[in-house]
Order: sequence, then C-alpha cells, then structure tokens
Amino acid sequence: MTVIGVGDIGWCGRAEVAQTARVVAGIEGDVLLAGDIAYPHGTTENFRDCFHPSWGRFRPRWHAVPGNHEYESPGAAPFFAYFGEAAGTDGTGYFVINQGDWTVLMLNSNIPAGRGSPQYEFVRTKLALQRTPCTMAVWHHPLFTSGPNGDNVFMRDMWALLETGRVEVVLNGHDHLYERFARQLSDGTADPANGIRQFTVGTGGAELYNFVRVAPNSEARLSRSGVMKFTLAPAQVSWEFHGIDGSISDRGLDTCR
Repeated sequence: MTVIGVGDIGWCGRAEVAQTARVVAGIEGDVLLAGDIAYPHGTTENFRDCFHPSWGRFRPRWHAVPGNHEYESPGAAPFFAYFGEAAGTDGTGYFVINQGDWTVLMLNSNIPAGRGSPQYEFVRTKLALQRTPCTMAVWHHPLFTSGPNGDNVFMRDMWALLETGRVEVVLNGHDHLYERFARQLSDGTADPANGIRQFTVGTGGAELYNFVRVAPNSEARLSRSGVMKFTLAPAQVSWEFHGIDGSISDRGLDTCR
C-alpha cells in the first residue's frame, strides 16, 4: 500500500505547485495533505486559483487536514467546503482512514489537542479499539523542527498519547522544508524502542525555508520542493522523498513496534 504525503502547496504564481503535482501524478496511492493547502488565506478563491488548477485531478484519492492558513478564513469554512468528506464528515478536521494494514489518524492541530480535549479523547478511543498492526498520524504543526517556526509544544500531549498507542509515524507540514527525525518521545528523548518517527514535508510548492538550527534527533534535512512516498507494509514502513527534479533525496525503512 502506497501513500503520498505533503503539505504547504497552493501558492499562486509558483511553478513548483505544478511541478510537485506532476510528481504525484507519477506515483500510485492515496494523497495525504498536511495543511496549508491554499495560500495565503485559505479562501474559496485561493483554492480555486492557486491549488485546484494543478492538484484538483487528485480529488478521487486525497484526504486532507487543515493548516493555519486555512483558518485565516473563519472556521476554515472554504477548506471544508472544498474537500467535503475527504476532510472528515463532522467539520472538526479530525477523522480516521484505513490504508491496508495501517490505521491513519488525520488530526487538526489548529484546535485543542491537549489532554481532555474532544480531539484527544477521540484519538484515545480510536487507539483503544484499533486492530491494525501499524499506525500513522497526520497533522499540520510539527512538535519538533529545525526550521524557523520552532517547536509546536501544544501537540506534546497528543504525541504522548500516540506513544502509548504505539504509533509509528507522524507526518507534518508548516515549516516549508523536509526533515526526518529518529524515533523519539514527546519530551525529545531519543528512544528507538518506544519513540515515534516524525517527517515534516512542507514542500508541496510554497516558498521554501532555510534551517535555523539542527534539532536533537534530526536525521535528514532538505530545502527543496517535492513529496513523500510511503510504502505501508503489514509490519513495516519505507519512505522516499521525491524531488521535482526526479531525484530521490532521502529513503529508508523501519519496522512497526
């Protein structure tokens, strides 16, 4: 089972938006969109003019969570109208999909996700009922980053909950760069046995950022446009970062705990 992961896409006037779409067109599988999908304000016009012309053809296979730019429109209403059921069915922006032997938690980092919040309790319930061997989570704001936006500590409680549920992979956007982390705990402690591996893939077409530091446990860092290909097997995950120039700049393999 193959899925493509990326965020930070529809920036009007940037050729990279169409270039990343061409990369996606050459890869089979569902597309997991990690927020900031239409710039600058997530309006109906931004989706129509800046995202849809290049990316609208993927409608049959995409799933989306909102980013902060979507919430520059009240309640992210144009985002939910544009994506419909591909962004969940209840307007919360968090929901669950299945990808073969994997469960994928599509979460909303723009609303409360801390202990006791409705989203936290939703995830806790889903993890308790889960029967698939491996799990991925997708949301916009990365807990850990070497980029200029800094760590988003308001997602720490959620990360800790995902640890207890033995989640394998977190996919984020927000920082316009690619970064892969070693398995780590919610407090940033490296833990190959119990930690989660984070990928930040904010490289879908938006203007790229430079790295401002090297965060603990950061294993790979790229400032280039492209998308992530994940191959979700029954007990393992492999990954490849596909650049718009046709290169594969990072790849690897890990097993589910």
